[in-house]
Amino acid sequence: MRIALLTYRGNMFCGGQGIYAAYLAREWKKAGHDVHVIAGPPLPELDPGIPLHEIPNANVFGVPHPDFVRRENPLELFNPITLWELGVSRFGVFPEMQSFGLRLLTRWRQLQRRYRFDVVFDNQCLSWGLLGIQAAGTPVVSVIHHPLHIDREADFAVDPRLVKKIKRTLYFPLFMQEIVARRLAKIVTVSEASRTEIERYFGIPERDVDVVYNGTDLDIFKPTPGMAIETDLLFVGRTEDRKKGMGTLLEALSLLPEDVTLKIVDGRIPPEGLVPRLIRKFGLEKRVVLVEKMLDLPDLVAQYSTARAAVVPSFFEGFGFPASEAMACGLPVIANAAGALPEVVGTDGVAGLLAPPRDPQALAKAIDAVISDPERAAAMGRAARERVAQCFQWDQAAAGLAKVLEETVHAAHRRSRAA
Repeated sequence: MRIALLTYRGNMFCGGQGIYAAYLAREWKKAGHDVHVIAGPPLPELDPGIPLHEIPNANVFGVPHPDFVRRENPLELFNPITLWELGVSRFGVFPEMQSFGLRLLTRWRQLQRRYRFDVVFDNQCLSWGLLGIQAAGTPVVSVIHHPLHIDREADFAVDPRLVKKIKRTLYFPLFMQEIVARRLAKIVTVSEASRTEIERYFGIPERDVDVVYNGTDLDIFKPTPGMAIETDLLFVGRTEDRKKGMGTLLEALSLLPEDVTLKIVDGRIPPEGLVPRLIRKFGLEKRVVLVEKMLDLPDLVAQYSTARAAVVPSFFEGFGFPASEAMACGLPVIANAAGALPEVVGTDGVAGLLAPPRDPQALAKAIDAVISDPERAAAMGRAARERVAQCFQWDQAAAGLAKVLEETVHAAHRRSRAA
């Protein structure tokens, strides 16, 4: 097949979008498919020989006046899509998904005439522009990692004020994604937990959504020999994301003996953000180490080998890369029994332990059960890496998705012939 893989933001070090796109492109190319990545900035890092088509972004969201005018070519702000983007962003709307799809639509005829794509694979942009592409004759398959409604509800739980609810409702393009998702040729997702939530929020029956798990690169994520143990627990992730469960984790730490320590790896911790406030609230200044710089991949992998166990206290994960990456690095994982984390970590207690969500006492008990028994923790770490090797490999993910794409293309051809 000739596949157009879309990712509206290709960042490799912020969330999983760029990682997902880059690995799928690599594996599809290995399997003989002709895959082109169409991405917005920051761009993904692709293997040699994989074409990359950039869809520019004016990057006006969150930029105050008059800073957004200070650019090499201020006249670009008068582009209709950019002007719309600038206008709605002043009201707190995050327009990047909409504008990526619209900009792509303006270029689609040229791209399709030149490359003749069989199918479009969308990395949860779900923009209006995809409906135009599909109407022009190319079927569109989209992966939904998890509905953004879950992020909004996590924010509501932290701050239920009406003004906050209005702001977060404006921020997320929920209406657009609901409408577009129901009209695309096929929807896939990355876990059974996400499939359930897709039916709940998008109204797409579970039977119509295929599940294909993500992969984790065992050649990159592996134990780093010679690293000294610096902390008992390691958390990797975006701490300002309210569904990551930082409050539960830090309260659980306060219930453990004072010699139990935690390292938090997040290059974007605001000085007065959630984590600094919670550290002060629970008196954990001497027990929590913050790694507040953006790490390249080798440094991030090395961090996993500085801890005895990883902790993932999220209230929901569509998949949970921090869990699978820690497991690949040979760490036992203590996680909330929420979202896809039971699917990734397992429910048998072999590779890690699960605790009820939003229960600091239960999380503290699970943490103590792992780190107080070094032999058990080591055995769990070995089992964790083996679980990733068996269940979560990128070649498996790419093959599963390729099967879905092929079936979608064949169905589109049948409908075309019948018409």
